Amino acid sequence: MTQDAVHTLTDEALVEAIVKTNDTMLFEVLYDRYATMVYNKCYGFANGVDEAKDLTQDVFLRVFVKLASFKGKSKFSTWLYAFTYNHCVNYVTRNTAKKIEKKSISSDSIENIGEDIDTTREFDNMRVEQLKKVMELISPDEKMLLLLKYQDNLSIKELAEALDIGESAVKMRLKRAKEKLVLKYENYTKDGKSI
Repeated sequence: MTQDAVHTLTDEALVEAIVKTNDTMLFEVLYDRYATMVYNKCYGFANGVDEAKDLTQDVFLRVFVKLASFKGKSKFSTWLYAFTYNHCVNYVTRNTAKKIEKKSISSDSIENIGEDIDTTREFDNMRVEQLKKVMELISPDEKMLLLLKYQDNLSIKELAEALDIGESAVKMRLKRAKEKLVLKYENYTKDGKSI
């Protein structure tokens, strides 16, 4: 297969070829496609550039080893998003003393959290800067879910496929994460700090 042909392969076809051959040159093509996206996600959970680079390398090493577990139920990019977030969440959980970098959440994505909230209007009135701080007070799992939904715009169906849980479970987890965020926000703004 020529280099040009390799570069025109879909992600899924590329993954299939890598799994069959264990060809690191093919994996480099996949790496090139997604290195920036993975780095940006890792940076959100890291304490600076060096740590984000290390996390990115870890993610790709693990992806290479786990590639055969990609079943094609979702798009590869969706699977990789979830894989990256899970790795970062595990990393943060193992290193609880480390603070998640505040720059991880863009103002745009924070504002998106207010969309499609079924039970609460509180998000409409939340100030972005305060909300960024409050995002650090919920669990990494909850933060991951909210970011996948509102920063990466994954649908409920895509989240269910990526996380390998039912759509109703995704909706319930999202609802709980949003409710917890609203509660933390209210406590934060009442006291000017977290409780």
